Amino acid sequence: MTNPDGRFGIHGGQYIPETLMNAVIELEKAYNHYKKDPAFNRELTELFNEYAGRPSRLYYAEKMTGDLGGARIYLKREDLNHTGAHKINNVLGQALLAKKMGKKRLIAETGAGQHGVATATAAALMGMECVVFMGKEDTLRQALNVYRMRLLGAQVVPVMTGTATLKDAVSEALREWTSRVDDAHYCLGSVMGPHPFPVIVRDFQAVISKEIRWQLMQKEGRLPDVVIACVGGGSNAIGSFWHFIEDKGVRLIGCEAAGRGVDTQETAATIATGKPGIFHGMKSYFCQDQYGQIAPVYSISAGLDYPGIGPEHAHLHDMGRAEYVPVTDEEAVNAFEYLARTEGIIPAIESAHAIAHAMKIAPDMDRDRIITVTISGRGDKDCAAIARYRGEDIHE
Repeated sequence: MTNPDGRFGIHGGQYIPETLMNAVIELEKAYNHYKKDPAFNRELTELFNEYAGRPSRLYYAEKMTGDLGGARIYLKREDLNHTGAHKINNVLGQALLAKKMGKKRLIAETGAGQHGVATATAAALMGMECVVFMGKEDTLRQALNVYRMRLLGAQVVPVMTGTATLKDAVSEALREWTSRVDDAHYCLGSVMGPHPFPVIVRDFQAVISKEIRWQLMQKEGRLPDVVIACVGGGSNAIGSFWHFIEDKGVRLIGCEAAGRGVDTQETAATIATGKPGIFHGMKSYFCQDQYGQIAPVYSISAGLDYPGIGPEHAHLHDMGRAEYVPVTDEEAVNAFEYLARTEGIIPAIESAHAIAHAMKIAPDMDRDRIITVTISGRGDKDCAAIARYRGEDIHE
């Protein structure tokens, strides 16, 4: 779906300083070579299967299905991957690519910490240095993941600028890459940024929908009616959607973080509230103030409070191929607790946004319909924050 110039419709592109152009061109050339290299693909598949634990399970949520009384619900269990999220899929691919390119250092940004943990994990595995930029606010609400990254040998740099969250971590990571292009690779964690990052991350995450497709054919003998995933930048969602885009009978639904509501200033629902703009090297939709500046955003989820969305998602929205719906903090927390009590699965609060929408639409669907929901990560990291949200003061 991307054009040769790195565009998805009007979105995408390479809006970056001249100092990064050579690094981006080098990355694109290397990726275009290695993605066709059988040896590279064999090595990556072995890492997926033997190290990350793929394929992840496609689990029939029988109790949830029975309780809601409508469509059959399957959960794509990315939370069962090594490091506890979908992030490892992209990171193993990019780290292996960086190693083939002769890079010695991985740079990453992180919000909820799962991408940082995955990058630190791959760096430890492959004998590379690792530095992770994380908003100061996020280091406080995701303290466990900060410890995990440091335990794995990574340097974690708290970012104090702006809102001290994910967008500021991305900005600092890009600045760091500018000063270390010779020996470092920026392991970007979502389908955003300048071309070729949205394509690279999508391709590595597309293993999710590739597996859903054959797993559901084995279990049900047909494709799903609806595929639901949470969306911040949008990597688990594009991974869940990719192999179904040409199947017009499959509804694709991305669940954005509405925070305290799309009618408030405290939201991160980009498609619902944003406008076209240019930020972090790409053209897409972004939450902006009346002057066109990037607006502060909020979500209970550290992984979804990004003020933009990946350019391919923006294009899917423009085409009407995918739907993007806002889900509030309260709805996500209710879904977090519901899945834990109903199926014994504690999802990441990011993933709980997708569960919340499945809970909303499943009862009104026929019993022979099928919904798949991607559980992008596990919720251990969120338990203390959710307890505080409910008024219980516990410490990690």
